[in-house]
Amino acid sequence: MAITPATWVELGACRSHEQGLFFPPESGERKEQRQLREQAAKGICQSCAVREDCLAAALERHESHGIWGGLNEVERRVLLRA
Repeated sequence: MAITPATWVELGACRSHEQGLFFPPESGERKEQRQLREQAAKGICQSCAVREDCLAAALERHESHGIWGGLNEVERRVLLRA
C-alpha cells in the first residue's frame, strides 16, 4: 500500500510528542540544549514508520527549520547538495 502525503503526516511518530522537541524555540537556545533536543527528536524519528516520506517531503519543500525525517536543517542541506 502506497502512503499518500496526507497519510504519512498522520502516521508520524512525532504526532504523540511535544512539537517543540522538533523545532528550536523562538527565544534561541544554547548549543548544549540544541544538541540534547535534536538528539531526543532524532531518536523518535529512528523508530518512525514514515521517516523516509517525511524526509522526502522536507527535501522537496526545502524545509529550513526543525528535525524532519531524522535530519536537521544543516544535514538536509548537505543532502540537497550531493
